[in-house]
Amino acid sequence: MKVMKEDQLDLIFKALSDSTRRRIIDRLSKKPSQSLFEVCAASVAEDGAALSRQTVSQHLAVLEKAGLIEIEWKGRIKTHSLSVGEEHIAAALWLTSYKRSGTEK
Repeated sequence: MKVMKEDQLDLIFKALSDSTRRRIIDRLSKKPSQSLFEVCAASVAEDGAALSRQTVSQHLAVLEKAGLIEIEWKGRIKTHSLSVGEEHIAAALWLTSYKRSGTEK
């Protein structure tokens, strides 16, 4: 398993700590290459909650900093796609090192 630096682990867990960002990840896993407008529109369509472009942009920046999404320019349109790599799997597996035997339900 790849050893992860603490600061990268902090960024990943910070990104995943917010329910809005987790919903954005869910949406991008189902449909990659979404523009900011598409992510905002999906929020209204699925959650009924209108988020400003600035708010969604800030959430996307946190996800990008954690390496959970990647950005691609298609002409003048900036698109966002999920980018789960080995380090993200390692972050999830890190928690398993604390699993106690006999505590499973």
